[in-house]
Formats: sequence, structure tokens, C-alpha cells
Amino acid sequence: MYPASFEVLIPKSLDEALDMLEKYGDNAKVLAGGHSLIPMMRLRLVKPTYVIYIGRIPGLSYIREEGGEIRIGALTTHNEIEESSLLREKNPLLSETASKIGDLQVRNMGTIGGSLAHADPAADYPAALAALEASVLLRSKAGERVVKLEDFIIGPYITDLQPSELLVEVRVPSLSGRFGTAYEKLVFRASDFAIVGVAALVQLSGDGTAEKVRVGLTGVDEKPVRARGVEEELEGKRLSEDLIARAAERASEGINPPTDIRASAEYRKRMARVLTKRALTRAFRKAAGKTG
Repeated sequence: MYPASFEVLIPKSLDEALDMLEKYGDNAKVLAGGHSLIPMMRLRLVKPTYVIYIGRIPGLSYIREEGGEIRIGALTTHNEIEESSLLREKNPLLSETASKIGDLQVRNMGTIGGSLAHADPAADYPAALAALEASVLLRSKAGERVVKLEDFIIGPYITDLQPSELLVEVRVPSLSGRFGTAYEKLVFRASDFAIVGVAALVQLSGDGTAEKVRVGLTGVDEKPVRARGVEEELEGKRLSEDLIARAAERASEGINPPTDIRASAEYRKRMARVLTKRALTRAFRKAAGKTG
């Protein structure tokens, strides 16, 4: 099927893009890499009058450290995130997650901003960003605001992004000390969206006590969720793989996964527990292997 007719607008600056969003509002969709929006347009699930292509706007593709955070421009591609030496050192969870998105073509063209604005409930980034307690920077002609990821994604393909706003930046912590991260993903094919995805962050104190444990899940509810029961079981304790295995059984608490052609709700709950154990075990081993 072909998309419904639309007009393409190509701003050359961020201000020009914001002017267009202010003017056209609900009648416009923003296009970056196109791997999320174009398939939905072909199916006529979305039929914008205007498509605003932001790929030529300078200054929206970057990865830099600032004030204890790593800031990532919305037009930064998955491949750039995967290959970033800064992220590999100070936030490897994002690099690993990016490496498991789609195929090479998707990673070369798709952007982190486009993925988050699309808010697919089976997307990979939301699990990692939930575990990292990330935030996004939204900008409009009226100003800007920073929104926590857990508040930004409201439901399937629904976000807190207003018609006049553009997602311009993603912010994640710059990690240091004894930390480990991991992302585990259940798929039929390597390039697929996650049936279930689990991201884990473990930070240990000098004596091996778990200072922070964060677990984010995707594919198990209408939006990314934190496995807070698992986190509560582990924080403040000296971790072991047996303790992690017991705590991971709480990963399915409170989630409401769908049943579809790929998996039943019960299977997704089971795999949430299995992948939580795997992700936390890998993250713990990495953290335990660091000396400071």
C-alpha cells in the first residue's frame, strides 16, 4: 500500500522546524531516519498532511558529557551510539542496546529521537532508558522542558510530546565506579523488535553491597516498566547469583503483557523472569570484576 498524499517540508534550522510545528501542529509528522514513520504511513495508520524532514538540521547529532550526564542529540543514529567510545566507557548499556536494534541499514539510518518519539511498546531503547532513569529535552517556540522517560512515554505510540514540540536531546547518567550493565532480548530473528527485552544496571560499593539496582523491561506492557520488586529485593545486599535468581522471579509482578501472534501473555511473563535473571547476572559479573 502507498501512503496518502502529503507535502514534504525541509527546514534548514531548528528555529525553522519549530516555526513549522507551531503552524501546522496536529497536521504534521516529523521525519528523521524514517524507519518508524514510513511503514506506518504506508499502512495508512497515520496520514499527515505535512511531513517535516529534520535530517538537514545541523547540531542535532552529538554525544557529549556535561555536568555528570551524557547528552545525546535526537538525530544521533543507532550506529553512532553503538560505536561511541564515550558511551562504551561511561554508559555501555546504551551501546549494547543500540547494537541489537534491527539490521545494519536500520542502525545506520534510524535515530534515537525518532525511536523514542514513535514509542513502539516493543522498541529496545525504552528498556535501557528506564533502567538508566533517563530524561528527554523537548523544545518549542514557547521554550523547553525536561521530562523523565517514565513520564514521556504514555502508552503504545503515545507520548507527552505536544504538537508544537520537538524532541531534541536524550540525557543519561555518566556511570563510574563498580558498575555493570546488560541488555537481554528475546527475538525470532536478530533484526526483529523485542518480544521481551530486559535492561539491567548494577552498582556496587567497595565491600560488594549493591548500592543501586535498576531493571527496565520492554514488550511486556503498554509502556516500558521498571521491575521495582526485583530492585527492592537486591538493593542494600551483598549480591550473589543465587540471590539474583530468586529476586528475578518478581520481574513479572504487575506487568500486563499482550497476547499476539508472536507470544502469549504467560510466555512473556515467564521470559521477563528468565531475561531479568540473565541481564542481572551479566551486569553483576561485570560490576564485581571492577576494582573502582
